Amino acid sequence: MAAQLLAGIGRCDVTPAPGTPQGGWGAQTHQRGIGADMPFLATALFLSDGREQVAILDVDAIGFDREWTDRILNATTELTGLPRERIRFSSTHTHSGPNTFRLATISEGLDMVLSYLEGLPKRIASAAWQAQRNLRPVRVAAGAGQCDINVNRRFIAPDGSIVVGRNWSGPVDRTVQVIRFDDLEESPVATIFHYACHGTTMGWQTEFFTPDFPGPARAVVEREVGGVSLFLQGAAANLSPRRGFTGDRRVYRRLGTILGLEAAKVACSLETLPRREDFIEIQPSGAPIAIYEDVPMEPAPPRLRVVQRTLQLPARKFRPPEELEAEAAALRAEMNRLRKEGAAREVRLATAAATQAGWRAEYSRNYFGQATIPWELMIVAIGSSIALVSVPGEPFTETAQEIAAQSPFPHTLVSGYTNGGFGYIPTRAAFQEGGYETQATPFSEDAAQTLAAEAVRALKELAADLNS
Repeated sequence: MAAQLLAGIGRCDVTPAPGTPQGGWGAQTHQRGIGADMPFLATALFLSDGREQVAILDVDAIGFDREWTDRILNATTELTGLPRERIRFSSTHTHSGPNTFRLATISEGLDMVLSYLEGLPKRIASAAWQAQRNLRPVRVAAGAGQCDINVNRRFIAPDGSIVVGRNWSGPVDRTVQVIRFDDLEESPVATIFHYACHGTTMGWQTEFFTPDFPGPARAVVEREVGGVSLFLQGAAANLSPRRGFTGDRRVYRRLGTILGLEAAKVACSLETLPRREDFIEIQPSGAPIAIYEDVPMEPAPPRLRVVQRTLQLPARKFRPPEELEAEAAALRAEMNRLRKEGAAREVRLATAAATQAGWRAEYSRNYFGQATIPWELMIVAIGSSIALVSVPGEPFTETAQEIAAQSPFPHTLVSGYTNGGFGYIPTRAAFQEGGYETQATPFSEDAAQTLAAEAVRALKELAADLNS
């Protein structure tokens, strides 16, 4: 008999202060956020089966580069004693949060965002530390529902170009995956819900920090189910909200409520303690009524396994970093000049150009001359039916669907935005079509297929180990 699965929950507020630089948009004309529309949270779920343990961390943020991811992981390791290889740290990918990843574009309030960033590692680590100290025996069950708040975003414009919009006939995954953890009294401890959709409901127009749709969705799940919930972003590279790029905060609250209600419905339907139906007798009444006894059947505790591998994904070719750095510096200088004396449209165009030049220069600085890019694959298996698959960056939904379809785990949740690093991982078909994601990537057209094949191989090996 395996040891009982243990779970603990921790949480810390990471809401940015008014005046902190905001940013996830090249079209944005303001720099500082006026205040938070909802709290920003870091939530941790700590799992242990007596032999293996893992911390699953989820934070309201667009994401972090390698430097700040390392600081967060190091702080978590230092506070909990957990090896980095046993920490899954992901972001919800809200574009209306603080600017935590494009600091070179900030010309006003840089001190405030640096202060915010400096405080994050220990605050996020504190949530994991708290979860580690709240461990209790749990049972677990998983299920799935459907929600239509997302849409494929690779829209073919009238001129034939691929732009970010609404492609109603494009590939999309509307599955809501749900994992429920109950204590031994069948009271909810934690609910994980997983969905693939960019956090771009709130656009460049808003001056309010928002967690986008994951925030209200999480609040709905906690209200309706109980316990604490974690939202795990899916493979959302080519998926956006069906309504987005708006300054109307009612829109993200509505979409979040729709998603939260579906996740809560699935969670409430799950039974972590299954029951056997025993017929007892027939009770005479106005009609003869069958009487049953629902007998609890204690499930075998699931084994916990964590696998981390470094993949080598094929890289694209880059121009020399010196050239791209010079171009980016010139465009940032022009952007800052126009911020002082230009019209709004000029500022938007200059900011967009500087932003694009910035990521081109960063990719070249990091990967120039490399044939492949080391990319982390992490899998957390909870028994033989649940697997959390995660990578940095932004995989396409087709890649996630391919992995899930070939996975031996019935509930396979594929996520990007995990353990640092930026970069789209487009499919080969997307490269043939062109568009933004194929430009804003450090990878070649073979990377997505390599990722899918390696993930499926790791899942099958893990399943064989668990079943041995």
